[in-house]
Amino acid sequence: MGFEILILVGAVVVVFFTTLIAFAMRYKKCPSDRILVVYGKVGAGKSAACYHGGAAFIWPIIQDYQFLDLTPLPIEIRLEGALSKQNIRVNTPSTFTVGIHTEPGIMENAAERLLGLSLQQINELAKDIIFGQMRVVIATMDIEEINADRDKLIANISTGVEVELKKVGLRLINVNVQDITDASGYIDALGQEAASKAIAEAKVKVAQADRDGEIGSADAQRDKRIRVAQANAIATQGENQAAVDIANSDAQRRSQQAEAERLAAAAERVAQAKVFEEAYAAEQSAETMRAERDKATQFANIVVPAEIAKARQIVEADAEAERVRRIQQGAADAVRASKQAEADGIIFVKSAEAEGLKSRLLAEAEGAQAILSGKAKGFNELIQTCQGPTGAQQMLITELLPQLVREQVQAIANLKIDKITVWDSGKGADGKGSTSSFLSGLATAVPPLHDLAKNVGVEMPEYLGRLKEEKSPAKTKVD
Repeated sequence: MGFEILILVGAVVVVFFTTLIAFAMRYKKCPSDRILVVYGKVGAGKSAACYHGGAAFIWPIIQDYQFLDLTPLPIEIRLEGALSKQNIRVNTPSTFTVGIHTEPGIMENAAERLLGLSLQQINELAKDIIFGQMRVVIATMDIEEINADRDKLIANISTGVEVELKKVGLRLINVNVQDITDASGYIDALGQEAASKAIAEAKVKVAQADRDGEIGSADAQRDKRIRVAQANAIATQGENQAAVDIANSDAQRRSQQAEAERLAAAAERVAQAKVFEEAYAAEQSAETMRAERDKATQFANIVVPAEIAKARQIVEADAEAERVRRIQQGAADAVRASKQAEADGIIFVKSAEAEGLKSRLLAEAEGAQAILSGKAKGFNELIQTCQGPTGAQQMLITELLPQLVREQVQAIANLKIDKITVWDSGKGADGKGSTSSFLSGLATAVPPLHDLAKNVGVEMPEYLGRLKEEKSPAKTKVD
């Protein structure tokens, strides 16, 4: 009995520890670099429960779990040809760093749309979203803002991209916009303009510093000369006073006193003249420095802006020339296409005419062949009907006999005899007179029918008669 109780207790302990181990294996802890997604039967109206940190118990059969990696994803965006607000295409290479959002409510979006995707697939999805939003943001900004105010550009891009990334459960960690360029060279022109302006300002500052230095040097020289003149004047005054004292004390040397007074007066006038001369020279130098300063100011105010305007006009002229060249190129392409279409039409028409001529010649040839075939068939049937070539020949000659006779008569029909004079002296040897002989001779001038037939290679049939053979003269026998 005690042994059975021990077995029962052991079984209960084993079952307890087995259950405890099974429950411990289904209790999952979430590390700090991941999000634990529990899906299955997790509550009414919820597709998944997300935990960032902490732990959760995964019920067997009715629940399961997966982890979402929070590793930041660097994305290289090589955006080229994006249209700005002024319809200028710019290239904006950038680097974005994104990651899965850990904010409640947005984690569920990541669980619904990113669970089961690899980091590469998430990277491609985020890249497509960022490409679209960057084009939208650039289309709302002037190119000067894009080039000069990088903070505003990054803020606009971050705002637009962040909203779209939250829809799939991602967050934007960092944005780094690199050098911005454009195909038309507008940004380079802006840089050249800024550089020209900076150079002009630097030249103005250098001119002002030189002016101040020259003015200070002139002031120092002027003070020096004035002080020296004052010292000389004081010294001369002391000397004159001493000479006056000596003259007053020495009554015996009045003539020398008068001479001394004269010399003193002359020296005083010379000293005053020197003082005036130095003062005038200082004033002249100061006026010269002031003129140089005014000249530098006028150069900075007039020449430098003119040079900047000239550079801007050159850039605008280059842009206009490029536009005109592209318009002319388009017109040339249109003319080329028109001429090509016209040539194709001419080739088509000529081909059609050639086909029509060919068909007409074939039809004429077939017609001629049909006529000749009909004649051959008719001659063949005529020969068979007349029982041989001789009968057919006689039949054809009989048909042509009226035409032959007409041709024979036409031989003398067109003779024009205006007047005939006959001297008839009686009958001739054959019983005919001159007039009858003339008429009978004229009748005999008509070529015989048999001779006409022989000339064309036709032998007249016997039923039309034969030509009378001429007797050859008898040969005379010579003994």
